[in-house]
Amino acid sequence: GLDEAKALYEWNYQKQLLRIQADREQDRAWEEVNQHIFSRDYLLERPLLRAIVAPRKVVLLIDEIDKADEEFEAFLLEILSDFQVSIPEIGTIAAASIPFVFLTSNSTRELSEALQRRCLHLYISFPDEKLEREIVRSRVPDITEKLNRQLVAFINKVRQLDIKKLPSVSETIDWARTLVLLHAENLDREMVRETLNTFLKRQEDLQVAEGRLDELTEQAVREAR
Repeated sequence: GLDEAKALYEWNYQKQLLRIQADREQDRAWEEVNQHIFSRDYLLERPLLRAIVAPRKVVLLIDEIDKADEEFEAFLLEILSDFQVSIPEIGTIAAASIPFVFLTSNSTRELSEALQRRCLHLYISFPDEKLEREIVRSRVPDITEKLNRQLVAFINKVRQLDIKKLPSVSETIDWARTLVLLHAENLDREMVRETLNTFLKRQEDLQVAEGRLDELTEQAVREAR
């Protein structure tokens, strides 16, 4: 649902109306009023335009581009090809300095070949267990080392299952926070069963994990010793 007004620019209508009212009281000609209200002073810069007109090189992050529709992707491609914006009332605004552009995608839909061709592709895999434990520890400092090792081991076992949505690192953190709030000290089958929906969000994935709950819990606890 992201559109041009939210991503590129829009006019400050309230400020324009105040200016029109003030100029009307001074009996100014419409041509003069029009010239004023459609100037840069009345333009609200959204992220794309803000990155283009920035006086120094900036980083433009477009997060989860796969969640946007194809029309917005095409619009974005046009903007980022020339790094300039044409505003009918003002003219063309070219980039003062071309930004570093980063796009992220979770592959919920296939991106257009035109966009992919203009990008360098970098795949970021899940962290290994040691790094993930460090991430959890930094976000959930109250978790015990024993529980941290067990839950990260369990999550990694779940990621090896044939499920549609593998739990992300953020969902590992959510689960860790949940277990800390429940005052859990160890993983056990009942605790895991009651909190599975913290990191598995599809019913079919829950059913797959529940079918192997004893095995996964036992393996995670054993490997975390």
